[in-house]
Order: sequence, then structure tokens, then C-alpha cells
Amino acid sequence: MTIHSRPGRDVLAFEPQSRAPGFGVYVHWPFCAAKCPYCDFNSHVRHKPVDQERYAAAFERELAEMARRSAGETVTSIFLGGGTPSLMEPATVRRILDAVAANWTIADGAEITLEANPSSVEAERFRGYREAGVNRVSLGVQALNDRDLRLLGRLHSVDQALHAIGLAREIFPRLSFDLIYARPDQTVAAWESELNQAIDLAADHLSLYQLTIEEGTPFYALHKAGKLIVPDGDLSADLYESTQRITAERGLPAYEISNHAVPGAESRHNLTYWRYGLYAGVGPGAHGRLMGPGGRHAISNEPLPETWLKMVESWDSGAVVDDLLSPTEQADELLLMGLRLTEGIDLKRWRKLTGRDLDPVSEADLMAHGMVERLGPDRLRATPAGMLVLDAVVADLA
Repeated sequence: MTIHSRPGRDVLAFEPQSRAPGFGVYVHWPFCAAKCPYCDFNSHVRHKPVDQERYAAAFERELAEMARRSAGETVTSIFLGGGTPSLMEPATVRRILDAVAANWTIADGAEITLEANPSSVEAERFRGYREAGVNRVSLGVQALNDRDLRLLGRLHSVDQALHAIGLAREIFPRLSFDLIYARPDQTVAAWESELNQAIDLAADHLSLYQLTIEEGTPFYALHKAGKLIVPDGDLSADLYESTQRITAERGLPAYEISNHAVPGAESRHNLTYWRYGLYAGVGPGAHGRLMGPGGRHAISNEPLPETWLKMVESWDSGAVVDDLLSPTEQADELLLMGLRLTEGIDLKRWRKLTGRDLDPVSEADLMAHGMVERLGPDRLRATPAGMLVLDAVVADLA
């Protein structure tokens, strides 16, 4: 029985407020039409057509292997990320989703997301994804002015982005799109105008990321040479604070440091990560967290697509890392992921992993400086001020 034919598949009955992590399946499509200069994700440009038939067969094999390692789990979300998954043919997406349904039980109302770039959007392709079972699309819009789209190396124009947003709203039950702020020469006033325009266009979810300069990217080299100037710390903080204020006023408050949603429309799949749930990662460079011998395992796949493909065809898996995580490592991951959420972390779960309480001196110091706060005896979260320096907060607590 396939996902697209199951009754109730589009109800999206899951309630994020339950705080249950769920179980996710992540599928990585590593190919892009062009590499963006700020991107450090595992993405690759190929100048010859990709053999989608061969890759689909490999995804099917690795999905079966991941299902063997996670027997008994019920899938609450599937995420097709990349790369640019909207370069896949709808038939390839259908085969992947059918393979998930063949290997696991799929929860009624499961969230099934596909990332798409506006430059690769066509109405027929979108309808094909919808028929295959996708019920949520995440668009990589990134900016709503053509100058900054060119600066960011994007292949689409604002008009194409608006067309893609309109199509997605027409075809899919749910829509999210991404914007990048703290761009060169961006003022608070300009960002607030662009953000309000984005909220006018939004359905129920926005991902709003500050531009970060990642080592190994073209932007890193330009920044190091003084040829790319980004907002300083104070301006970045002002941009962040205006983002939080405007989205809250407009009905899409932050539920995670960079993600905003109408209450009840939070990304089910990303909540699985941030609530430190289990998930299977499939495809080149994909990561996963699964239970295995001895406890929770961190699994990472070979990133080079062609090498991954040969590995899966030979051994049903492209994994190059499969490490048992110690309780301390798990507790640190729980802090790192959970404190990104406005709901914070469950301290009972943290104590179960570590066998102890948080260091009272560190916690008291962070509280005195307004960086963290308790929500009852067993829940801790970062304050808005703490979110601005979250890495330091996590380091102090860990």
C-alpha cells in the first residue's frame, strides 16, 4: 500500500504541542543546478544528466536496510532535502515514498516535506509531487529583491519566487519558505519591510536564517579578503530582535531560533531533530540517529554521490560512520538541540542520561544574567537574550 493512496494521509493530524519526538526519515538528494557561494551543505553540480533510475533503486535498498535497523518504529515525518530535491522527477519521489511505506508503518497525518528551488518549479512537476504523496513543500526563496538574489548566487528571480509560492499554496496543504537576512548592506528598516512582505505571502511557516560565513565556501574567501562585509554583531542582534518581534506580532512566533510558525504548524520533521528523537538518514552525506547494539548510534553516510551509490549497490548501505554515543555525548546533543526551541528541554530526560542535575552554579549564573529560565521544576529554556549567544549558553551548561 502506497503513501499517496492511504486514507487520512493529508489530514496532518499530528499536534506538535504533544512534545513527542516522533520518528523521521530523511532522504538526501545531493545534486544542484549550481552551488550557492554561502552553502556548505553536501551538494554537487553535475553537467551530465543524473541516472535517476539508478539512484532511486539505491534509495530503495538503503531504506530497506534502515528499516531493518529500526524495526517497530512508526514514521511520523519524511523529509526530502538536499541539494535540490525538486530536480527529481515526480516518479523518483514516488518510488522513494513508496519504499518508505513498504518498509515502515506510516502514521496517519504524517508530514511529508520536499525542498524546492523556485528556479526548478513547474506546475506539472509540483502536481506530480503532490500525487506522489508530498503534503508540505519548503521553498528556498532566500531574498525578495533581485539584487540580493544575485549576490547569494540564486538562479531564480523575485517573479519566479512569487510564482512558485503561488503554485505551492494552490497545490500543497502546507508551505514553508526560507529567507536569509543579515546580508551585506542590509538595514533594519529594509529587512522589516521585506519580512512583512514575506509574512503577507506565507501560509503557516517561515524559516529565517542569519547569513553565516562558513569555512570552505566562496563567501568565506571573499569575507577573509575584506571583499564581503556582513553586518557586525550589534546590527545582527538588532536584525534578529526585529525578526522575533514582527513575526510574533503577525502571528508566526518563533518556536526555534530560526523557525516561525502559526501555532500548530511547526515543522514536524525538524521537531524530531530538536526534541532529540530518532531518525533514519538515507542518501549521500545523510546523517541518522538510531538505536542499535548498546544504545543510540550516530550514523553518517559517504558524501560523494558516486561513491555512495557504489557502496549501496554492493552492501545496501553507504554508512562510513556508525558510532555508539556515550550518555554524556547524548546529554550534550540533547542540550545543543533542545535549547534551540522556545519550549526548552525536559530536565528529567537529561538527568536520566547523565545521572545528575545541571551544575547549579552555572545555571544560577546564566539565570542571573538573563540567559536561561525555568518553566517549572523540570523544564529549562534559553531566554531571547540567551538565544543570541546560544553556543556559549550550551557550553556553560554542558
